[in-house]
Amino acid sequence: MLYELRIYHCVPGRLPDLLKRFDTITLGIWKRHGIEQAGFWTTAIGDSNQALYYLLKWDSLADREKKWNAFQADPEWHTKRAETEKNGAIVARVENSILQPTSFSAVK
Repeated sequence: MLYELRIYHCVPGRLPDLLKRFDTITLGIWKRHGIEQAGFWTTAIGDSNQALYYLLKWDSLADREKKWNAFQADPEWHTKRAETEKNGAIVARVENSILQPTSFSAVK
């Protein structure tokens, strides 16, 4: 099992819009494509309160490539994303890392 850590740094003031988009649009499209999330977080105390952190679970890099590419090509995703950004971009920058559990990790 691999995990992908994605960090979305929002345009100032747009984090609520990003949270709404995940809650009402993105998760449903992911479900259709078999993309499984392992959790979502915002910062309560720290450097930035304008970021969303989340983890995705993948069986392998090939599994990620197949499912993520299908999601990225999904016409509904393109339409809905454009609708949510009619007043401007929501995300300023995205970071992502593919993580693999250590032998002593509680999460495998």
